[in-house]
Amino acid sequence: MIYIFGIALSFFLAILLLFKKNKSAADKILSAWMIVIVLHLSLFYGFISGSVYSHPWLLGIQFPFPLLHGPLLYLYARALTGKSGWIHGAHFLHFIPALLCYVYLIPFFLLSGDEKIRVFMSKGSGYELFLSVLSPAIMVSGIAYVFLTIVLLRRHKRNIVNEFSDIEKINLDWIKYLVFGIAVIWVFVIIGNDYFIFGAAVGFVIFMGFFGIRQTSVFSMYYPQPRGPASQDTVYPSIETSATANILSRGNGKTVVHEKHLTEENPSLSDGYSEPDSGKTKYLKSVLNEDEIQRIHHDLSRLMETEKLYKNPGLTLGETAKHLDIHPNYLSQVINSVTKKNFYDYINFQRVEEFNRLIRDEKNQKFTLLSLAFECGFNSKTAFNRNFKKATGLSPTEFLKQMNLNLAPVH
Repeated sequence: MIYIFGIALSFFLAILLLFKKNKSAADKILSAWMIVIVLHLSLFYGFISGSVYSHPWLLGIQFPFPLLHGPLLYLYARALTGKSGWIHGAHFLHFIPALLCYVYLIPFFLLSGDEKIRVFMSKGSGYELFLSVLSPAIMVSGIAYVFLTIVLLRRHKRNIVNEFSDIEKINLDWIKYLVFGIAVIWVFVIIGNDYFIFGAAVGFVIFMGFFGIRQTSVFSMYYPQPRGPASQDTVYPSIETSATANILSRGNGKTVVHEKHLTEENPSLSDGYSEPDSGKTKYLKSVLNEDEIQRIHHDLSRLMETEKLYKNPGLTLGETAKHLDIHPNYLSQVINSVTKKNFYDYINFQRVEEFNRLIRDEKNQKFTLLSLAFECGFNSKTAFNRNFKKATGLSPTEFLKQMNLNLAPVH
């Protein structure tokens, strides 16, 4: 019964995703993955119920399916983290092992129904070599793609704290549980118990459907558009997430493009960024000197003091850099080197400081603690509590008691 439920749920989620408006690349990958899961669960149920032998043309179709789940997990994570907006030709290389399986099985597919059933009843007689190679290949694929996805998520977490001031909705922590779930399935694959494998797969579908269907791509709205129209004499680069990037410099009154290498620490900081049209381009050498770093930091501090950009809950590194007319990479370098913080910690420290200023003003003491936190740019109780304790070493309530303030606590 549990398998029928899993099949029905997978089918339902696949339909929802297929008919979802404005589908992202991640939605399309997830819908393809759900279709594969529907077929895989259906064929397994056909075997345990014996109904598949009434349709022998289905026999053998399921063999390459385990080689599809790892690549689909990895590509889904890539689409969500913005590493790849769409499936490119090179990504189909991940599916070559599954394709090779189907090519090898062509002679089997050409057999009559009775011959196919006879092969299955004899536990793969005549295909022993294929089965002996397929089993370890499935295990290697599963382990490899779980590892690759974990590495991808770690890089993603490192990147988003350098680019966003609010990561509550884009941290993708739930995918860690997704990876853990598929890792458990691979453990059962190694053990060799099909009932445990497909039982875990049903639980996996439930979890993935609940979280995945409402998830949006993290970098779908990466950086805001330039504030003004671009000059006709300005050449804007399109910076890819590869090892090289186009960095602008000035020459003969026009902006020209040169190739420089991005740092490994922030390989995607400039992804989707267009240089602002300010009439000049500042600090676009490959490395900033100390005077430039201090000058930019001074400008940043003055900007935070006068404009209070941190009050925007969705503030990004790119938006802040545009206010300073510099490239996001350089702003990140300045924040890291001077404050020893990433962008996320720097902005949230500014918010905590603003909160501390507000609570000392008697006219603000009629407001609740959480309403003042929202005024400072926090958009959730969890983010406020976590960042406040990180900055001060105390929870907000403990801090209020220490300051002898009577603000209403957060409930």
